[in-house]
Amino acid sequence: MPRLRQVPREEMTDPVVASFHDRLFSPGRQGTATGSPGDWWTVFALDPKIFRHCVKGFQVYRETTLDPVLRELGQTRAGWARQSQFVFSQHCKQLRALGVSEEKVRAIAHWPVSELFDELERAVLAYADALVLDGGRVHDEVFAVLKRHLPDEQILELTYVTCLYEMHATMARALRLEFDDRPDPIVEVPAPEGYGARDIAADLTAQRE
Repeated sequence: MPRLRQVPREEMTDPVVASFHDRLFSPGRQGTATGSPGDWWTVFALDPKIFRHCVKGFQVYRETTLDPVLRELGQTRAGWARQSQFVFSQHCKQLRALGVSEEKVRAIAHWPVSELFDELERAVLAYADALVLDGGRVHDEVFAVLKRHLPDEQILELTYVTCLYEMHATMARALRLEFDDRPDPIVEVPAPEGYGARDIAADLTAQRE
Protein backbone atom coordinates (compact mmCIF):
# COMPACT_ATOMS: atom_id res chain seq x y z
CA MET A 1 0.00 0.00 0.00
CA PRO A 2 1.14 3.60 -0.57
CA ARG A 3 2.67 5.25 2.48
CA LEU A 4 0.21 8.17 2.35
CA ARG A 5 -3.57 8.23 2.41
CA GLN A 6 -5.39 7.94 -0.90
CA VAL A 7 -8.16 10.44 -1.53
CA PRO A 8 -11.49 8.80 -2.49
CA ARG A 9 -13.37 10.28 -5.45
CA GLU A 10 -16.10 11.78 -3.24
CA GLU A 11 -13.48 13.94 -1.48
CA MET A 12 -12.03 15.35 -4.70
CA THR A 13 -13.50 18.82 -4.70
CA ASP A 14 -10.80 20.45 -6.81
CA PRO A 15 -12.04 20.47 -10.44
CA VAL A 16 -8.63 19.69 -11.96
CA VAL A 17 -8.08 16.74 -9.63
CA ALA A 18 -11.58 15.42 -10.27
CA SER A 19 -11.22 15.86 -14.04
CA PHE A 20 -8.01 13.83 -14.20
CA HIS A 21 -9.50 11.13 -12.00
CA ASP A 22 -12.58 10.77 -14.17
CA ARG A 23 -10.48 10.74 -17.34
CA LEU A 24 -8.09 8.04 -16.11
CA PHE A 25 -10.34 5.73 -14.11
CA SER A 26 -13.17 3.92 -15.87
CA PRO A 27 -16.13 2.46 -13.96
CA GLY A 28 -15.68 -1.24 -13.35
CA ARG A 29 -11.95 -1.24 -14.10
CA GLN A 30 -9.27 -1.56 -11.45
CA GLY A 31 -6.50 0.98 -11.95
CA THR A 32 -5.62 2.87 -15.11
CA ALA A 33 -5.60 1.84 -18.77
CA THR A 34 -1.84 1.19 -18.63
CA GLY A 35 -2.33 -1.41 -15.92
CA SER A 36 -0.97 0.68 -13.05
CA PRO A 37 -2.93 0.85 -9.78
CA GLY A 38 -3.43 4.60 -10.26
CA ASP A 39 -2.49 5.50 -6.70
CA TRP A 40 -0.10 8.25 -7.87
CA TRP A 41 -3.22 10.25 -8.72
CA THR A 42 -5.16 9.48 -5.55
CA VAL A 43 -2.19 10.23 -3.27
CA PHE A 44 -1.18 13.45 -5.04
CA ALA A 45 -4.83 14.52 -4.75
CA LEU A 46 -4.07 15.12 -1.06
CA ASP A 47 -2.75 18.55 -2.04
CA PRO A 48 -4.39 20.12 -5.11
CA LYS A 49 -1.61 22.76 -5.32
CA ILE A 50 1.02 20.05 -5.74
CA PHE A 51 -1.27 18.07 -8.06
CA ARG A 52 -1.82 21.08 -10.33
CA HIS A 53 1.89 21.88 -10.45
CA CYS A 54 2.72 18.30 -11.42
CA VAL A 55 0.16 17.98 -14.19
CA LYS A 56 1.21 21.35 -15.57
CA GLY A 57 4.73 19.93 -15.78
CA PHE A 58 3.39 16.95 -17.73
CA GLN A 59 1.79 19.34 -20.21
CA VAL A 60 5.04 21.24 -20.71
CA TYR A 61 7.06 18.32 -22.00
CA ARG A 62 4.51 17.66 -24.72
CA GLU A 63 4.87 21.25 -25.89
CA THR A 64 8.63 21.12 -26.39
CA THR A 65 10.24 21.10 -29.83
CA LEU A 66 12.51 18.20 -28.86
CA ASP A 67 12.05 14.97 -30.83
CA PRO A 68 9.63 12.95 -28.65
CA VAL A 69 11.74 9.80 -29.05
CA LEU A 70 14.75 11.59 -27.58
CA ARG A 71 12.55 12.95 -24.80
CA GLU A 72 11.30 9.47 -23.96
CA LEU A 73 14.77 7.94 -24.12
CA GLY A 74 15.85 10.42 -21.44
CA GLN A 75 12.79 9.77 -19.29
CA THR A 76 12.92 5.99 -19.64
CA ARG A 77 16.60 5.83 -18.81
CA ALA A 78 15.99 8.14 -15.83
CA GLY A 79 13.45 5.63 -14.53
CA TRP A 80 15.91 2.77 -14.98
CA ALA A 81 18.82 4.66 -13.40
CA ARG A 82 16.73 5.82 -10.42
CA GLN A 83 15.41 2.25 -10.06
CA SER A 84 11.77 3.25 -10.46
CA GLN A 85 9.83 0.38 -11.98
CA PHE A 86 6.89 2.75 -12.43
CA VAL A 87 8.64 5.49 -14.44
CA PHE A 88 10.64 2.95 -16.45
CA SER A 89 7.56 0.88 -17.28
CA GLN A 90 5.34 3.80 -18.25
CA HIS A 91 7.89 5.31 -20.60
CA CYS A 92 8.76 2.01 -22.23
CA LYS A 93 5.08 1.96 -23.22
CA GLN A 94 5.31 5.52 -24.54
CA LEU A 95 8.34 4.65 -26.69
CA ARG A 96 6.37 1.82 -28.26
CA ALA A 97 3.52 4.25 -28.92
CA LEU A 98 6.04 6.40 -30.82
CA GLY A 99 6.99 3.46 -33.03
CA VAL A 100 10.26 2.46 -31.35
CA SER A 101 10.97 -1.26 -31.79
CA GLU A 102 10.67 -3.72 -28.92
CA GLU A 103 14.34 -4.64 -29.34
CA LYS A 104 15.39 -1.04 -28.93
CA VAL A 105 13.13 -0.43 -25.94
CA ARG A 106 14.64 -3.45 -24.18
CA ALA A 107 18.16 -2.27 -25.01
CA ILE A 108 17.75 0.93 -22.95
CA ALA A 109 18.64 -1.07 -19.85
CA HIS A 110 22.03 -2.02 -21.36
CA TRP A 111 22.57 0.78 -23.84
CA PRO A 112 26.38 1.09 -23.42
CA VAL A 113 26.86 -2.32 -25.08
CA SER A 114 24.03 -2.02 -27.62
CA GLU A 115 24.56 -1.15 -31.29
CA LEU A 116 20.93 -0.13 -31.81
CA PHE A 117 21.35 3.55 -30.95
CA ASP A 118 22.81 6.25 -33.17
CA GLU A 119 25.30 8.87 -31.99
CA LEU A 120 22.73 11.35 -30.74
CA GLU A 121 20.63 8.70 -28.99
CA ARG A 122 23.71 7.38 -27.21
CA ALA A 123 24.55 10.91 -26.10
CA VAL A 124 21.00 11.37 -24.77
CA LEU A 125 21.26 8.13 -22.78
CA ALA A 126 24.71 9.05 -21.49
CA TYR A 127 23.39 12.49 -20.54
CA ALA A 128 20.49 10.92 -18.63
CA ASP A 129 22.94 8.75 -16.71
CA ALA A 130 25.07 11.79 -15.92
CA LEU A 131 22.05 13.72 -14.66
CA VAL A 132 20.66 10.89 -12.54
CA LEU A 133 23.65 8.80 -11.50
CA ASP A 134 26.36 11.47 -11.41
CA GLY A 135 24.31 14.35 -10.05
CA GLY A 136 24.75 16.49 -13.16
CA ARG A 137 28.45 15.84 -13.69
CA VAL A 138 28.47 15.65 -17.50
CA HIS A 139 31.63 14.97 -19.47
CA ASP A 140 32.47 17.59 -22.11
CA GLU A 141 32.53 14.94 -24.85
CA VAL A 142 28.93 13.93 -24.09
CA PHE A 143 27.81 17.53 -24.15
CA ALA A 144 29.72 18.18 -27.38
CA VAL A 145 27.67 15.51 -29.17
CA LEU A 146 24.42 17.04 -27.89
CA LYS A 147 25.58 20.48 -29.09
CA ARG A 148 26.48 19.05 -32.50
CA HIS A 149 22.95 17.75 -33.06
CA LEU A 150 20.59 19.92 -31.00
CA PRO A 151 20.03 23.66 -30.53
CA ASP A 152 20.54 25.01 -27.03
CA GLU A 153 16.79 25.31 -26.43
CA GLN A 154 16.27 21.60 -27.00
CA ILE A 155 19.18 20.65 -24.74
CA LEU A 156 17.53 22.73 -22.03
CA GLU A 157 14.23 20.94 -22.68
CA LEU A 158 15.96 17.54 -22.54
CA THR A 159 17.62 18.49 -19.27
CA TYR A 160 14.37 19.67 -17.74
CA VAL A 161 12.20 16.70 -18.67
CA THR A 162 14.83 14.15 -17.68
CA CYS A 163 15.31 15.77 -14.28
CA LEU A 164 11.54 16.15 -13.89
CA TYR A 165 11.07 12.43 -14.28
CA GLU A 166 13.98 11.63 -12.03
CA MET A 167 12.04 13.59 -9.39
CA HIS A 168 8.88 11.60 -10.09
CA ALA A 169 10.86 8.37 -9.97
CA THR A 170 12.33 9.32 -6.60
CA MET A 171 8.96 10.34 -5.16
CA ALA A 172 7.25 7.18 -6.42
CA ARG A 173 9.84 5.06 -4.67
CA ALA A 174 9.76 7.09 -1.45
CA LEU A 175 5.96 7.01 -1.21
CA ARG A 176 5.66 3.48 -2.64
CA LEU A 177 3.35 4.45 -5.45
CA GLU A 178 2.20 2.44 -8.44
CA PHE A 179 4.74 -0.22 -9.52
CA ASP A 180 7.17 1.06 -6.89
CA ASP A 181 4.95 -0.24 -4.10
CA ARG A 182 7.26 -3.11 -3.25
CA PRO A 183 9.54 -4.11 -0.39
CA ASP A 184 13.14 -2.98 -0.40
CA PRO A 185 15.14 -5.78 -2.08
CA ILE A 186 18.17 -5.25 0.18
CA VAL A 187 17.40 -7.19 3.35
CA GLU A 188 19.45 -9.61 5.37
CA VAL A 189 19.24 -13.22 4.26
CA PRO A 190 19.19 -15.22 7.50
CA ALA A 191 21.83 -17.86 8.20
CA PRO A 192 20.83 -21.51 8.39
CA GLU A 193 19.23 -22.73 11.56
CA GLY A 194 21.80 -23.42 14.24
CA TYR A 195 24.40 -21.01 12.83
CA GLY A 196 24.13 -18.85 15.94
CA ALA A 197 26.68 -16.07 16.40
CA ARG A 198 29.49 -17.80 14.58
CA ASP A 199 32.36 -15.55 13.46
CA ILE A 200 32.53 -15.53 9.66
CA ALA A 201 35.91 -13.81 9.73
CA ALA A 202 37.36 -16.63 11.79
CA ASP A 203 36.26 -19.15 9.18
CA LEU A 204 37.78 -17.09 6.39
CA THR A 205 41.10 -16.42 8.06
CA ALA A 206 41.69 -19.75 9.77
CA GLN A 207 45.04 -21.29 8.91
CA ARG A 208 45.19 -24.87 7.75
CA GLU A 209 47.10 -27.03 10.21
